Order: sequence, then C-alpha cells, then structure tokens
Amino acid sequence: MENNVLLEVKNLKKCFDVGGRKVLTAVDNVSFYVRKGETLGVVGESGCGKSTTGKTIMHLIPATSGQIIYDGQDITHMDRKEYLAFTRKAQMIFQDPYASLDSRMTAGDIIAEGMTIHGMYNAKERKERVYELLNTVGLNKEHASRFVHEFSGGQRQRIGIARALAIGPEFIVCDEPISALDVSIQAQVINLLLELQESHKLTYLFIAHDLSIVRHVSDRVAVMYLGAVVELAESNELYENQLHPYTRALLSAIPIADPQVTRAKQRILLEGDVPSPIDVGAGCKFAGRCSMCKQICHEEAPQLRDVGGGHYVACHMI
Repeated sequence: MENNVLLEVKNLKKCFDVGGRKVLTAVDNVSFYVRKGETLGVVGESGCGKSTTGKTIMHLIPATSGQIIYDGQDITHMDRKEYLAFTRKAQMIFQDPYASLDSRMTAGDIIAEGMTIHGMYNAKERKERVYELLNTVGLNKEHASRFVHEFSGGQRQRIGIARALAIGPEFIVCDEPISALDVSIQAQVINLLLELQESHKLTYLFIAHDLSIVRHVSDRVAVMYLGAVVELAESNELYENQLHPYTRALLSAIPIADPQVTRAKQRILLEGDVPSPIDVGAGCKFAGRCSMCKQICHEEAPQLRDVGGGHYVACHMI
C-alpha cells in the first residue's frame, strides 16, 4: 500500500435485516483506497450501494463487517470521543440540499453548528468565520440570517458545502451533490468543489451516477454493481479501456452532444433483470445479464484483481 493513502476500505460489508429471516446485502466486500489530495469517483446504477458505502465510511450507519482505516488508524469501531475527533477530519455533503438542512435553523446557525460542537472560536469569531465561509461558497453575509426555505436548490447546496468546510476537514464524502440541482446550477457547484479542493487541499470520495461529471472530477473511478466493486482504474484508463462487461454497457449509455457520433456509437443493451440483493446466490452477480458468461461464473464469485497498471477488475473472463 502506498504511503500517501488517506482512506483504506477493506472487505466492507453492510447488511440490513428485512424481516422473515431475510438479509439484504447493500455493500458486499467492498475494498478500495483513496490517496491524499485525490478524488475517487464511485459510479453505478441506483441501488448499487454507492451512498450506503459512503454513509458507512462516515459511520452514519454501522458496518456489518470489514475494516475502515483512516490515516493509518482503524476506525471501524469508535466510541463517542473517537468519533467526535474523526468528524474534525472528515465531513459529508448530502444529496438532498433541503432534507439535509434543518429548516428551523438559519443558514448561519447551520454552518456554525459544527464549530459550536467542537468548541472552536468564541461567538464573535464564529460569526466572522460563517461570513467567510458564505463568501467562499459564493453567498453573502446577509444570507446568514435567512432560513432554508428562502434559498434556491443551488444556494442550499452551497450552504451544505459551507457546513462541511466549517471545521476544516481534510476528507469529504460527496454523496451525489449535484443530482438534485438544475443542470444550469450543476456546473457552478462542480467548479466550486474543484476550486475548494485546490485551495483547501481536500480529498474527495465523489459518489454520482452522472458518468460525464465523474470523468471530469475524478482521478480514479470505481464501478459498483449490486453492492460490489466490479472495476476500478485511473479515470482516463477506465473511460478509454473498459474491461468489465457491465462497465462497457454503463459507459455506452453516456449521451454525446453530436448526432453523427451518436448514430455511429454502439449502445450495449443488457438483457435480463437485476437480481434481488436479498438472495443473490453463488457466483458472479452479473452472470444473468452477461453475454460473456460461462459455467464458472454461476459457481464462483470473481475476485477484484489487478490486471496491470492499477486497473482492477472482477471478472473470470478477463
């Protein structure tokens, strides 16, 4: 493992009891690492476990098994004091910029809450820090006294970003931070996140389903299918040389704003249904939809392995 790794996830698993002695496996033996200062993009279909992975790393939901190692320290199981110290280093930007903000609090109070919890600054210094953060995310200090319902979706997400930055973290989980925003606002928020990463030396885990955005912001990309990572590689390598059949199908769906290119492009259409995460069975989870499937695919689950140059893929046929 490299010396500059900030976060390492080993065989992370998250299961939910859905009653009747049935268990839903939302995250299934996921492993990856994130280097300091880089952005690791995580993509996949809705329900593939992207957000659950991010929330488990942030301890918003407990892990069933596996390890989460942050800056060389195993943080899989933390007491309240250790968790409080961890939140000084890691924060999260949520998908829904309305539901994730307390409608009873002003924007200033929302941004200052973390500083208050951690006992940072006095009241006057906190107010000045709030004004500074509002300016950093493209808002004005007059916005500090307004409530959530008085903001647009883009402005609410900027408040969420300011809240995440308030206590000076080094690692941020961005859980689909633009999916609830208008297209005209998405570029502004993405550019803001990139500028903040550069100026604040931040490390991102960027979860999204917009494949074009992920390519733009990510240094490396992990592709998830039904709770498992099926391919992981440098961003350009993954987009130019996909190896896993699911990744090929996923990337073939990216729209291109050129009619001639679109007509010449081959779209890969997957047959069959996504299996239930409650009872996946043995073998590869993608076997029922894969045109390359062989007998071993139904009998043995493939392991994520390096096929050269840091390009990882979980497929028996590669």
